[in-house]
Amino acid sequence: MSRRSLVSLVLIVAAAAGLLAASLVVGNRPLLGLDLKGGVEVVLVPVDDPDRPVAITEGDLDTAVDIIRDRIDGLGVAEPDVTRQGGRVVVQLPGISDQQRAIDVVGQTAELRFRPVCAELPVVTFDSEVELPQTELPDPDLDDRGLAPCPSGIDYISLDTSTPAEDVLERFVVLPERDDNGEVVTRYLLGPSTLTGAGLSSADSSFRGEFVVDATFKGGDQGADKFDEIAVECYSGTPYCPPGVAGLGQLAVVVDGSVQSAPSVQSPNFDGRVVISGNFSEQEADDLALVLRYGALPIEFQDPTDPQSDSTSRAVSATIGGDSLRAGIIAGIVGLALVFLYMVGMYRLLGLVAMLSLGVSATLLWVIVAWLGETQDLALTLAGVTGLIVAIGVSLDSNVVYFEHLKEDVATGRMLRSSLEQSFLAAFRTIFRANFASLIAAVILYWLSAGSVRGFALMLGLASVLDLVATYFFLRPCAQLMARSPSLMAHPHRLGLPTREEAMSAGVEPS
Repeated sequence: MSRRSLVSLVLIVAAAAGLLAASLVVGNRPLLGLDLKGGVEVVLVPVDDPDRPVAITEGDLDTAVDIIRDRIDGLGVAEPDVTRQGGRVVVQLPGISDQQRAIDVVGQTAELRFRPVCAELPVVTFDSEVELPQTELPDPDLDDRGLAPCPSGIDYISLDTSTPAEDVLERFVVLPERDDNGEVVTRYLLGPSTLTGAGLSSADSSFRGEFVVDATFKGGDQGADKFDEIAVECYSGTPYCPPGVAGLGQLAVVVDGSVQSAPSVQSPNFDGRVVISGNFSEQEADDLALVLRYGALPIEFQDPTDPQSDSTSRAVSATIGGDSLRAGIIAGIVGLALVFLYMVGMYRLLGLVAMLSLGVSATLLWVIVAWLGETQDLALTLAGVTGLIVAIGVSLDSNVVYFEHLKEDVATGRMLRSSLEQSFLAAFRTIFRANFASLIAAVILYWLSAGSVRGFALMLGLASVLDLVATYFFLRPCAQLMARSPSLMAHPHRLGLPTREEAMSAGVEPS
């Protein structure tokens, strides 16, 4: 046995033991998924809007799925599963601590619009039993920029709040600003604008005396230039954006039909960077930045928290998954025991080495999965457990390939000492190709799939790589170490191999 092989054997055993000990000390544990730990499932049903100009398409739903998945990834939810089922979007969020926050972020349309403020209106509640004259908003006289002078000569007081169907970019609207409890604190008469969240390139929350959202626009006439067009009108106090109480025009930041803030515009040029304020809490600023960063949903979904809504949300119990996991663990223990008996009965000491090699690769796999769970929010689901079970078979297959090569070489009369090394070199080529094929399949499956299926692919891919590591750096040195034992060389049966005499009596010519 070469010094190099002995060093590799010591290093891989020390590494596996050391990493396992370090993982346990720091408290790393595999993060369990929805089917093992529980969580929340949200079913989103699109709003049935008869005024929608075009019907909802499969492309709209697919886009919504992609945006929702990006939002959830931004929340840090472990291994979410977002799928389209017919005309619905089903979202499964495993092991989250703040379910309501996740539901709010998932279903929020997050349609961002920037509108010039024409006037600030009082909060008026119209009594349905008393008929009061209500002023209708005129049709805007749009210029080539998509802007229009604010209406004059009308009674602003009698303007009612615009309905969602009336909230059209190219029209005047009256929209509310709400407090933390959802109560309307003021209303604004807003002018038309063609500037939306589609012009943003990024959005992040920060603290500047208060929590705000820093938004960066794309360059060109669809982003930064369009914003500066409106900013010039508000800064100058033109009829498009008349002066407010501070003597400067105001620009309203509207998200999903509600005014988040309406700050005075204090510069005619912002170089594509603006700050959105609105008395946000830290979480509100984070969530708003998150949904703006990944874009608005192309369709509006019904509120899953509304009892009258077709959209639903429910807590998912881990009882069923836990029962399945316990049954799987029991089955796994029984299966490993049977495999152990078979390997030791068939290959004696070689079978024991095979089980130790499996233990090394399993230890490294556990350490990696626990680390990914703590640092990357990788959740272990039942699909991932299935991948681990498949990994056991992959690892043992590698050992069997080597042992059978070794038996064939000894059966042909080759000396056992030389066969241990020569057989490994021949077998490892086969083992490498088999594991590489499994790795390719795992990468493709991970790339093309989503949700728990990716967990299965990841476990299979990791197991394929670790099997090669354990086979080369543990199994090979162990075989070389056994080759140095005169007792084992004199008694091949202890390795589950035939003696030279048995091979010759079987009619095999020595090589």
